[in-house]
Amino acid sequence: MDWDDLRVFLAVARTESLSGAGKTLRCDAATVGRRVTRLEEALKARLFLRSPQGYQLTDAGQRLLPHAEAAETAMTAAGEDLGGTAGKISGQLRIGAPDGCANYVLPQVCAAISDLHPDLDIQIVALPRVFNLSRREADLVIGVSPPTAGRLTVQKLTDYHLHLAAHRDYLARHPPIRSTADLGAHRIIGYIPDMIFDKELDYLGETGAGPVRLGSNSVSVQMQMVRARAGIGVVHDFAIPGAAGVVKVLPDEISLKRSFWLIRHADDRRSDRMNRLAEALSEGLRREVARLEALT
Repeated sequence: MDWDDLRVFLAVARTESLSGAGKTLRCDAATVGRRVTRLEEALKARLFLRSPQGYQLTDAGQRLLPHAEAAETAMTAAGEDLGGTAGKISGQLRIGAPDGCANYVLPQVCAAISDLHPDLDIQIVALPRVFNLSRREADLVIGVSPPTAGRLTVQKLTDYHLHLAAHRDYLARHPPIRSTADLGAHRIIGYIPDMIFDKELDYLGETGAGPVRLGSNSVSVQMQMVRARAGIGVVHDFAIPGAAGVVKVLPDEISLKRSFWLIRHADDRRSDRMNRLAEALSEGLRREVARLEALT
């Protein structure tokens, strides 16, 4: 079985299309289609169901998938073993994260990793949704809750804290807030309710605050609304040091705690490169969250 054919198989399985696989592999869709057909003929098994909606794995394709992923891991490990220099890591690392972490914590963490490994290309994908590791949308994912299904390795990174917050100028122009009962007189900033992609992000139910009057599916947009003196919102403590004039509201009465989790594909445990990168990311994130929260 040709490794290049397995690479094509994995690309189609992850993108569910010939064109998507072609972009990943930097070749045309027709070539991808011929390679898939060649692999199916060699194995005497149909690997994909073709439809207008895309390419879906058959039972035979599902059985082949873990073997192809194991081959990919072995080839990557061989390249790392033969090509490594003085402990430096090169290549590409794509990190998926919710936009709060991606905006306020990861830039500093990734800058430090890049200083240690200047030939490493780091990409931060900040999206308010759950990432699909089986499709290799990212190499490492930071989540706000641990997944319960899939061939994944999950470890808790650190707790982080959130509070109601507003700009000092907003608070000076509006009725005082001495208890949660006073929140009803204020404009609330938060998530668009039907776009909350993880139950851990459903903050307002725990605060006693009223309905969302200014909403966004992005944490960073919500913070910009708070900075614009538009109202009161739940913000990450680690975001406050970078937002001049923003202060906590009722910190002794309302305090939320959540956790970040590092999520990896199970096969990546065999890769020394990925283990080292995961360790560097984990240590850096814990340290940066603790540093920023200590400033609030």
